[in-house]
Formats: sequence, structure tokens, C-alpha cells
Amino acid sequence: MDEVKGRGRPRKDPERLARWTPPEGWSRLVAWVSPEEKKALKRVAVEAEVSVADLVRALAAGLAGGAITHEELVGQVRKGMQVMEKIPTLFERDGDFRVVDRPRAECAWVFDGEGTPTEKLDGTNVRLTTRSGRLVRVEKRRNPSKAQKQQGITDGWYVDTDEHGPEDRWILTAARNTDVAGWPDGEHACEALGPRIQGNPLQLDEYRCVPFNLEIPAYGDVPRSYRELRDYLAELESRYAPGSLAEGIVFHHPDGRRAKIKRKDFPKSA
Repeated sequence: MDEVKGRGRPRKDPERLARWTPPEGWSRLVAWVSPEEKKALKRVAVEAEVSVADLVRALAAGLAGGAITHEELVGQVRKGMQVMEKIPTLFERDGDFRVVDRPRAECAWVFDGEGTPTEKLDGTNVRLTTRSGRLVRVEKRRNPSKAQKQQGITDGWYVDTDEHGPEDRWILTAARNTDVAGWPDGEHACEALGPRIQGNPLQLDEYRCVPFNLEIPAYGDVPRSYRELRDYLAELESRYAPGSLAEGIVFHHPDGRRAKIKRKDFPKSA
């Protein structure tokens, strides 16, 4: 007779968890994080002997109660944003994480007039593989962690999406909604867009993937100085979603280098 296995470790207080309801006026906060970010949060939560949800609530409570100052929190957020940045921004940033009129050395080629300017689409970077006009593989981009960057690993890579993973649901929806019948065989880096991806700044009604090498809208005569770019982006209409403002511009060098600038990078009083 086969041994009946238990259901695993029981909850400490299942009755309390099952009956708990949030107090009136409370709201739920949802955020997408990478596997590395999730592990980092879990590590701190374990050391503090709380759940990840309680860890986030403790941060919010500390800020609301004055135990954590605004300056302390903003300083850590800026450090995290610098780690997250994947494509270099054209200009250096100030203490408020806004760009200043000081070009980055690694982007000098842009100011020399090199590179093709295209619309920056605010979505999730994915890679679709096609064969005979059919989608055969969907991957998502992974970027090196801070520790990996310190080890000299600077370039990102792609990993397979999880067919059953909730974190990949909208990426897969976008991929399946994309007509690849006319695409050449091969791997195509794309931006996945849609209502539940990155806040949907273009107000799109459907999900789809836009391949960088086939469909990303290009612009001509884009200025390349600080003030001209600021004024240009303030009124630049999206060519992908007319009626909405474009998020920014990405310059593509023939050798594969890229550089970006977004409308919201500039200080409002610039």
C-alpha cells in the first residue's frame, strides 16, 4: 500500500490568514520584479522574519511615520535606477536623476551625427524566433545584476519564457497576437506592448510585439543638442500610436551600440 504524503508544511495560523480582510480604505499595490529582485527581497524578508508583503508595508509605514526620511529613500531609489539602466542615456544626471547639459562620453558618436534615431517604445524587451512564417520560440531579456556587472558582465541575454508562469502571461499574449507570417526566418529582438505592460503609456487596446529590425518607426532630422532635444521631445507625436506623445528616441549605431533620451529625463524647469 502506497504511503500517503502530507500536503507539506502547514501555515502557522491558517484560520487567521483565511479570515483576514484589509481595513477600510486600504488599497492593493502590485509590481512586477525580476527573479533577481524577488530573491533580494526574499533574502531581506527572511532575515527580518517577515513576509515580503510585510517588508514592503514596513517600508511604507516607516516613510509615513517619519522613521525613514524622504532623502534616505530617494537616494536608494536612484541607486537602483542606475543599476536597472540598460541602454545609456545621452546625458549625465543630477542629484534628482534628471539629465543635465553634459554629454556622456560613451555616447559621443551620437553628437558626431552617427546613428539612426527611432521611436523609443516603452514595453518589455523580448526575442521571437520564427520559422516559415510561424512563431517557434518566445524569450525575454535578462540583464546582469549589480554583482555580475562588478565581475565585468555588462551585456544582457535572453531566457525562455514560462508557458505557465504568471509573470510571462502578457509577453506571451503579445507574441501570439503578433502576425509573423511575413517575417524572415531567424531571431527578432522586439518590444512587447499592451494594456498590462509597463503602464501602457501609448494607451494601446491590444497586445503585440514590434520587431526592432522591421517595424520600429524612424525619425529624420532629429536634433542632437540638449536644449533642442528637450524642446523636440516635448511635442513629438508617436508614429506607432498617433495621438500620443512619443516616450523618447533611441539612436542605433551600425555596429550595434545604442543610446537613448526620454522626454521625462529632462527637468520640468529646464
